[in-house]
Amino acid sequence: MDDFLSWLEQMLGWVPQWLVGLSLVVGAIISALFVHGIAARIIKRAIGERWPAVSLLLQRIAGPARLALCLVAVALVLPAAPLNDVLREQLQHFFIVAVIALIGWITVRAVDMGAARYLQRFRLDTDENFLARKHVTQVRVFKRVLDTLVVIIAISTALMTFESVKQYGVSLFASAGAAGLIVGLAARPLLSNLIAGVQIAITQPIRIEDAVIIENEWGWVEDIASTYVVVRLWDWRRMVVPLSYFIERPFQNWTRDTQSLIGAIVLHVDYCTDVSRIRQRLEEAVRESKLWDGAVVNLQVIEASPRSIELRALVSARSAPQSWDLRCEIREKLLAFIRQEMPEAFPRERALISPPLADYEGTFGDRDAPSRPAPPRTHS
Repeated sequence: MDDFLSWLEQMLGWVPQWLVGLSLVVGAIISALFVHGIAARIIKRAIGERWPAVSLLLQRIAGPARLALCLVAVALVLPAAPLNDVLREQLQHFFIVAVIALIGWITVRAVDMGAARYLQRFRLDTDENFLARKHVTQVRVFKRVLDTLVVIIAISTALMTFESVKQYGVSLFASAGAAGLIVGLAARPLLSNLIAGVQIAITQPIRIEDAVIIENEWGWVEDIASTYVVVRLWDWRRMVVPLSYFIERPFQNWTRDTQSLIGAIVLHVDYCTDVSRIRQRLEEAVRESKLWDGAVVNLQVIEASPRSIELRALVSARSAPQSWDLRCEIREKLLAFIRQEMPEAFPRERALISPPLADYEGTFGDRDAPSRPAPPRTHS
């Protein structure tokens, strides 16, 4: 290496020393990237499709591996590069920051691969997936919290290598003055959401793919991030809600312990309705439906108003979407039955038509009182 550098120095004597040193560093980085590309292709051809797990692992660590090879190449070339002390010190400082970034990057990728490997045993595309949704929720929340902490620690460690930033950072976080209060107040929503995420992962008031009603909107929990939750609404809209909302405010979770739900169907019919016939038709309709889970079917008179009576039919289904579809199906069948078989069950308006009040004069009250003479008749 020394002979090669001496020969290179004689050939390029007119070139500044710092440019030669930087050229060596850049050449080492390019050589490292070239070697990594060739090695990745060779390994990919050797593995092929026989070991998909190893292939996936190599894809995940491709970025950190490139950075590691570049750092190794720079570390080998830097001591022999003809650089002045200032530039060498700057490159060494950059090397330290790059190593910190590499460690953080490897840690994040290790957490991601560990989480993905752990979740391979659970499936969300089944009906009874409570255990899977529990573990997926916990792993995703903890993974994102750990990723956030690793990134924060890596950035903080890298910034602390700069003397000026280190002094300002120490004085900022160690002081209890106005600046510390402002930073604390500004970071309060972020910290509260991070803490709420840990609470949700442990207590699990919501899980991935839970059916919830929030802000009078019904949907499924699509994603739980480190600071917010994405709810997929029934019409494919997305509602983004802070994590702290699910800790501080009430909401409805339709799939907390089980996915089965009881749906209600309300009908208004006339007083002369034969309720037993409608009940019989209800039982026949739910038996014909593939959405009914065979658990609950019932019909009751729950209200009586001056003009009609109110019937409530209860039917159960295996999930919230099936419950909604079953309610719509049974409502349609009952209305068709009433229209075709029991038209007298539709609500009606009744009125009592009585004679004029003058015809009743003398019937009530004092019988001895003289009757009022009738008004004279006029002819046109």
